[in-house]
Amino acid sequence: MTAVPVPHRVISRRPETADTVTLRFEPVGRPLADFLPGQFAMVHAFGRGEIPVSVSSVQATGGLAHTVRSVGAVSDGLCAARVGDVVGIRGPYGTSWELQRARGRDVVIVAGGIGFAPLRPLILGALAEPEAYRRINVLIGARTPSDLIARAEVASWATAYTGVTVDQPEPDWRGDVGVVTQLLGRAHFEPEETTAFVCGPEPMIRATARELIQHGVPHDRVQVSLERNMRCATGHCGHCQLGPVLVCQAGPVVDWAHAEPLLAVREL
Repeated sequence: MTAVPVPHRVISRRPETADTVTLRFEPVGRPLADFLPGQFAMVHAFGRGEIPVSVSSVQATGGLAHTVRSVGAVSDGLCAARVGDVVGIRGPYGTSWELQRARGRDVVIVAGGIGFAPLRPLILGALAEPEAYRRINVLIGARTPSDLIARAEVASWATAYTGVTVDQPEPDWRGDVGVVTQLLGRAHFEPEETTAFVCGPEPMIRATARELIQHGVPHDRVQVSLERNMRCATGHCGHCQLGPVLVCQAGPVVDWAHAEPLLAVREL
């Protein structure tokens, strides 16, 4: 881990939606330490600044990649990057998904919106060892069909169940409409023997975690990824404080048993 951005060259650029792209990188010079699924980097657009971005692919699952949505000056600059352009990356930072805790158990992975990106390397890791898990379930929700990421890739996954739903359908949409939690009734899992992983908007995380627990999944077997305004990623600036927790250090991935009391306080 380094506090100085390391130059990385864009080696591929894949548009995902009208405002979201996936950029794959290779280091210019010495490489960073390997990222783990769920960790994040500080990605620097030269002349604009840097933002925290979770990895959507790690070195072990096809090379380092970030999926970026254009929502501000820095993300605009990153989304405009072309093959051959150079950005700065520092990391890895934060905690990772604990996929090893799911070995021998059913797996339920629930993604909402851009929250699909931090879960993608976890899914690829699980699919690379299908014999290590009982049944793998992937549930994906998005605002509209046009906001879905990696649709062709998702359709190719060999899982016990993969479900996709949207809040607002479009004329050619023939899939499910509604919140992502409605798909839990179709997934194949025994709650007491399940480990779940959840990432998305905060209201979706709360609703999904509570629904999983109502089904019988233990609190400490539900892992969620928290999002706060991370500036330094080293625990010094305090911008990502959530109650007594600095998310860049204790998170972003935490058990729901630890996250629930924090997210229950609206002011935090």
